[in-house]
Amino acid sequence: MKAQPPLPTKDGVGPSCVALPPGPWRTIGDFLIDRFPAVPTATWQARMQQGELVDEQGVAVTPQQPYRSGIRLYYYRSIPDEPRLPFDEVVLFHDELLVVADKPHFLPVTPGGRHLQETLLVRLKRRLGIDTLAPLHRLDRETAGVVVFAVRPETRGAYQALFAQRQVTKHYEAIAPWRPELSFPLTHRSRLVQDDHFLRMREVPGVANAETLIEVLAVQGTAARYRLTPLTGRTHQLRVHCAALGMPIVGDRMYPTLLPADTDDHAQPLQLLARSIALVDPISGQMRRFESAQALSLA
Repeated sequence: MKAQPPLPTKDGVGPSCVALPPGPWRTIGDFLIDRFPAVPTATWQARMQQGELVDEQGVAVTPQQPYRSGIRLYYYRSIPDEPRLPFDEVVLFHDELLVVADKPHFLPVTPGGRHLQETLLVRLKRRLGIDTLAPLHRLDRETAGVVVFAVRPETRGAYQALFAQRQVTKHYEAIAPWRPELSFPLTHRSRLVQDDHFLRMREVPGVANAETLIEVLAVQGTAARYRLTPLTGRTHQLRVHCAALGMPIVGDRMYPTLLPADTDDHAQPLQLLARSIALVDPISGQMRRFESAQALSLA
């Protein structure tokens, strides 16, 4: 069983961990200031004075403590003045095994970068008081819809195995340009690799590692509502495949053209929705199906 960190969850956020590498630093304070230049020295000092920076034994460390490589430090990450996202998640289902949420556009699933408190995981931990929550799959920050979380750490692996073995059926909906010259339904297969820009993926020649079934649900003028069924789970797969077919998803600020960061327009979200997820529960044996209450509008 995985060891528990020496600091508890605080306000929905679990402790971060850094392992001390070999290096020239004289004190732990010197290392922290050098390794994390974006964090003010006063912030590290305050954390240590409050006992919120500890080693793997749970013993508080001090700025002048001699540096020793190999030990692990635990601390609470924080983002001053993190703006609140003006959209709320909805809990679709909650029992002793799973929590299922309907995620709004623009809300990250897990903390990272400039997002901490304003993430689906932290919001749910605070709201439900379940520190052990863990997401079982990923969903882009820009994408809305169904996200499934495990409640109990000891069952997490069984659920994650279903996703890894492609035993979970996921359906998405998207609004994109209508392509009458294409023959639907169609299956698009390609090989996806990381692009030169770390945020993006791209198609390259070679054996396909990504496969998507695309069906038409409705057509209105020059736009259509599509049902997208990913048969594999590559990063940005649906967005790349739609763009490759000449039908980039409405509101996509990454494909086919990467737009500048920090230019989100809340009035024009990516028109991609994780509509439903279905699976046979590996613990209870029940058939589980969860569906988003959100809708994308062709208008």
